[in-house]
Amino acid sequence: MNKWNLIINVGRCTNCYNCVIADRDEHVGNDFPGYAAPAAEQGESTIRIRRRVQGSAPMVETVYLPVMCNHCDNAPCQKVGGDAISKRDDGIVIIDPVKARGRRDIVKSCPYGAIVWNEELQLPQTWIFDAHLLDSDWTIPRCQQACPTDVFEAVKIDDSAMKARAKKENLRRLHEKLGAEPRVWYRDLDRWETCFIGGSVSALIGGRVECVKDAKVSLVRNGAKIEETASDNFGDFRFDGIPANSGAYRIEIRHALGSVSRDCELSESVYLGELAVGPVDVAEDDVSP
Repeated sequence: MNKWNLIINVGRCTNCYNCVIADRDEHVGNDFPGYAAPAAEQGESTIRIRRRVQGSAPMVETVYLPVMCNHCDNAPCQKVGGDAISKRDDGIVIIDPVKARGRRDIVKSCPYGAIVWNEELQLPQTWIFDAHLLDSDWTIPRCQQACPTDVFEAVKIDDSAMKARAKKENLRRLHEKLGAEPRVWYRDLDRWETCFIGGSVSALIGGRVECVKDAKVSLVRNGAKIEETASDNFGDFRFDGIPANSGAYRIEIRHALGSVSRDCELSESVYLGELAVGPVDVAEDDVSP
């Protein structure tokens, strides 16, 4: 049987908040019996954009991660909520807007923090995959309709086809070790979870600090080289996809002008600043083209 899944392209989110606004527009002041009661005007959105800032100036990267109800096949909220929460045949999870009243415990049951509390109605609420629209012949949810950068892609296929696609495209789910079996998949999730080590190679040439292009830069761990790159036209280099809190690394830089190395302890992404190679000063005529 075909079921709904949502694919989120992490690198495409620019924090424009169109998805959040569309969700609020759909539910604030609007009652959809059997699906969801009206959302609180001043309450939290059931779609949230998390932000992660890595590195330091001038090498800074900001990554945004949309998070909403994952419509889990082994939903923790359903285990707590009982008959107040149902799982439809098409994979969508619905919190009953009548049976769930007063059930604040349902909010705490979600390991993804995707359930919000409507204080006015005393009701837990979440993103319903716009099931009321899909049941009215819509083909995509409003978050996808409103997004200008194609962050979201709703697909309705059988589970075996979805798993095959996930394997082929390296799609992953949040906190998979929990065993909740989410139906929301992320592309390029490494951009959210991993770190980088970067820096800039320079040299004192003719009395001026200049960028050094094409320096060979090695990333070394426990005495072994694990990756190599070259500095670009601005002297910058960067190693991506490094596990957070992974400990000690060494950067080794080699160029015709000389060499330099730097040790660092990685917890979060780090910009090492300028790393100067060569003698204190070099005449411009002595620099190879």
